[in-house]
Amino acid sequence: MSVKEEAYFEGGPHIGDLIFNLLLGFTVICLPLTVGAVARALWLRYRITNRRISVTGGWMGRERSDIIYSEIAKVVTVPRGLGAWGDMVITLNDGSRLELRAMPRFREVYNFIHQNLSPKAQKTSGSLGQMAQ
Repeated sequence: MSVKEEAYFEGGPHIGDLIFNLLLGFTVICLPLTVGAVARALWLRYRITNRRISVTGGWMGRERSDIIYSEIAKVVTVPRGLGAWGDMVITLNDGSRLELRAMPRFREVYNFIHQNLSPKAQKTSGSLGQMAQ
């Protein structure tokens, strides 16, 4: 008996990340940040379901990473934009990491991901706002 895959969140990075970095772009020093934000807005897409986390990105959106919840060892979040969006770093059992930058509704998304983790990964990740050691 298989469980149907249902999407919880599908979309790109928070628009506030793009707006903030475009404003920073008026200073020449922050131009690389602006270029990065534009590239994220154009090509980065997240899909979080009850079975997996998929991230499509890279140049022209040609790279895709899929991970299942049993591969996750720890999830850490960092609020950005006065808490309107946030970054998530997902550490896998093999030690590799996947970054979810400028995630909209990151608190809700973190809670959804946290519910689907193994008990060990839930304990390692801690609750939202706590930094796991």
